[in-house]
Amino acid sequence: MSQHRTDPVKSQVTAARHALRQGWQVVRHRGPSQVQFWFIALVIGIAAGFAALFFRKGITALQTFVYGHDDVRELASHAATLSWYWLLIVPTLGGLAVGLLLHWTTRDGRSRGVADVIEGAALNDGRVEHKEGLASAAASLITLSTGGSTGREGPVVHLAAVISSWVSTRLHADGITGRDLLGCAVAAAVSASFNAPIAGALFALEVVLRHFALHAFAPIVIASVAGTVINRLEFGDITEFSLPPEGGALAFYVELPAFLILGLVSGIVAVVLMRSVFLTDKIGTYLQDATGLPPYLRPAVAGVLLGALAIWYPHIIGVGYQTTSAALTGSLLLHEAIVFAALKVIAVSITMTGRMGGGIFSPALMIGALVGLAFGLVATGVFPEVSGSETLYALAGMGAVAAAVLGAPISTTLIVFELTGDWQTGIAVMVSVSLSTVVSSRLVDRSFFLTQLEHRNVHLAAGPQAYLLATVRVGRIMRPLGHAHAPPEDDLWDMIADGKFLSASATLEEALPILDRGAGGGFMPVVSPGSARTAPKLLGAVTHVDALKAYNRALAAIAAEEHS
Repeated sequence: MSQHRTDPVKSQVTAARHALRQGWQVVRHRGPSQVQFWFIALVIGIAAGFAALFFRKGITALQTFVYGHDDVRELASHAATLSWYWLLIVPTLGGLAVGLLLHWTTRDGRSRGVADVIEGAALNDGRVEHKEGLASAAASLITLSTGGSTGREGPVVHLAAVISSWVSTRLHADGITGRDLLGCAVAAAVSASFNAPIAGALFALEVVLRHFALHAFAPIVIASVAGTVINRLEFGDITEFSLPPEGGALAFYVELPAFLILGLVSGIVAVVLMRSVFLTDKIGTYLQDATGLPPYLRPAVAGVLLGALAIWYPHIIGVGYQTTSAALTGSLLLHEAIVFAALKVIAVSITMTGRMGGGIFSPALMIGALVGLAFGLVATGVFPEVSGSETLYALAGMGAVAAAVLGAPISTTLIVFELTGDWQTGIAVMVSVSLSTVVSSRLVDRSFFLTQLEHRNVHLAAGPQAYLLATVRVGRIMRPLGHAHAPPEDDLWDMIADGKFLSASATLEEALPILDRGAGGGFMPVVSPGSARTAPKLLGAVTHVDALKAYNRALAAIAAEEHS
């Protein structure tokens, strides 16, 4: 009798376990399309939002300690009142601290940023490095607090990616789920940093995931809203920049051609900014090798140069919100706008060449606003009867340069609106953004981040058809010894003797060109690399047909993800 009473209980327990197991598998492999996954997205959004908030508060606290001023927006004015030796010492010590920190915690002494997040999304199932990511966030915090001329969005995005990577690892999430968790974290971080929920969501889709799959939209929006709520609980519903009341009106539609020209100018300026960073980085590496300078002193040297520049031009210190606001309100003269823009390009190049950490977005906003203001002062001076306010040109220039640098016209257009709260100038901004991104994408590899990756021989700019080859290793698709359709073992050993073989860790990016040339008669031996004393161990063979099939499967999988 008692046995019959316990059977229903056991059945319920067994059913509950089965349901939990099924739910776990659903979250791991089909998470983004399930309501349960949205709760995980919400948690990640809250965590990333708090990370962005603490990072911002950390900058303020450390800046107050070293400069004696707690308002990031007024740092340039305060710096102008400091003694020259203090302006020189602070960035130098900050650079030294950054160099030592990265030397101890990373294998290459390089601070991580948005480019690494994009690489993680494309090639590593939505994961990024944990220890290096945390160290990079700390290094960027020091950089931005001690006078480094970069922005906070890059380190915040990577810090959020560390959070999502930790969750993905704990869930054993597959590539699709891992990438969408990464998108949730990035969206929340951007939203919390700039009080821009719409742009945060679109930034994650357009820049990091690089597709607009419908299944990812709902959880990313939920995370983005969570990040924004955290920002507004602390700072209120305020915009980062304020525009003058008359700044958002077009005099006549005949003024639109001027914004087309501004777009072309902004695209060229964006290319100059990006190429300056890459050129000075090459020069810095050459000088470091030539002088034998230890890598950990490289940021300190950059700090000396920044400090020397700040003695005469304190506007280059930090994120540059004060100068950006001055441009958007028309508070600068023509020569000031031009000089400050040129100096900011130099300062950003020095900071990034010194491997000091920080992002490129905020500097691009500042340079764009200055270029737009300079253009607007000239345009309204030449054609006053058909011109609106020069501050409208500053707003359009800000969006145009930033969009060209990020390679993200949609999210950048929206983030400019959300940063300023001015939605009435959409036509002018969109016209300038469209032209600037067209110009810059022809002269660099689509964006600053993708060009960074190209310099590291990571080829994502050409799209999945190019980078998917690097995600499939021949050890996974080879025919092992003893396979019914494997090539004869004697033939394989003969090829190895002739030096024709592939390592099991080789990718299709290496294997397919060899197989395409027919060097191995349609197949190549796959070996486990030997040491100096041992010969390589034959594991099997990879055929041309199997390689092409694996490539087609990878293309089909990424197409299914992007259109789901």
